[in-house]
Amino acid sequence: MSELRHHSGDADWRGTDLARQDDWSLTFDGAALEELEQAARGTLDRDIADLTADDLPLPTLAPTLRGIRDAVVDGRGFALLRGLPVDTWPREVTARVFWAIGQRIGNPVVQNRDGHLLGHVKDLGGDAGSPTQRGYQSAAELPFHTDVGAEVVGLLCLQPAKAGGLSSVVSAAALWNEILRQRPDLAAVLAAPYPRDRRGDVAEGQADWYAMPIFMSAGSRMTAAYVRRFIQSGQRHADAPRLSAAQVEAMDFLDGLAYDPAFKLDMDFRPGDIQFVNNLITLHTRTAYEDFAEAEKRRHLFRLWLSIPDGWPLTPSLYARYGEDPATGRPLGINLPPAVSANAPLDTDNLIG
Repeated sequence: MSELRHHSGDADWRGTDLARQDDWSLTFDGAALEELEQAARGTLDRDIADLTADDLPLPTLAPTLRGIRDAVVDGRGFALLRGLPVDTWPREVTARVFWAIGQRIGNPVVQNRDGHLLGHVKDLGGDAGSPTQRGYQSAAELPFHTDVGAEVVGLLCLQPAKAGGLSSVVSAAALWNEILRQRPDLAAVLAAPYPRDRRGDVAEGQADWYAMPIFMSAGSRMTAAYVRRFIQSGQRHADAPRLSAAQVEAMDFLDGLAYDPAFKLDMDFRPGDIQFVNNLITLHTRTAYEDFAEAEKRRHLFRLWLSIPDGWPLTPSLYARYGEDPATGRPLGINLPPAVSANAPLDTDNLIG
């Protein structure tokens, strides 16, 4: 980052302010649900991964979803949509409704080496601390982070946990401005490259690690890319630069601010809720949770990673993880093994990672 300056705009918000508002939340009415269900049922004979927005017409709801897209992409950076009857709709219908809504926000990209365009957040017995496993496959706490492979992340709650699993978001611009105000020395550190682990997702010609700042300016906007676990596990590679005391202190300071109740906004994530988060301008977290013993009651979320082809310009550093999609010019998503193609399963079976 060539200059350290404050960033303002709708993306600069504090949780205490937004907690007193409700304009970031929308509950679908009966007419909207009927239109969504009709569009979904009209495609039950086709593969979800092949469907586009044109295949899932939403003539009445489309203007509302354009407003949601504007708020997520160009506004505060998140939205909460409520009211999908996931307990009564078949899973095939729910998945297509989520896909139809997501297609109005951006283009789905691959989330894992299994080629999932429709992902699944559930405890598969994973170890969030392992450098070869993904945190979303565990019940562990996921500290404030961004999903580096996506511009926008969408989550649909199918089944909540027995206890825990609280979702929170925080403004990257608000954190940056506060760090710059209190500790400009640490702001400079956070704006310089940090070595990060690819965690085995290495395409031909790539090293096992790469470097990227945590905070980056993109014109008038502040973007962030932060997964502390990936930075820490990057140290397992002998040729990666060692983290300095200043870099560790800067991350500690950032984490402390993110969890400050003045900055974060907690969300009550219920069955049928959809959360869209702009992964470039917000950080999100989830507390640890306890699951039900019965398999059919265990916590389960659908997930979409979305690219925004007509989104605002990105800094070159944001392409360091996966590269550029030649078709859209946006971040590519996960690099797939040669024998794997993109797909949209309704549940998790035979996961690679």
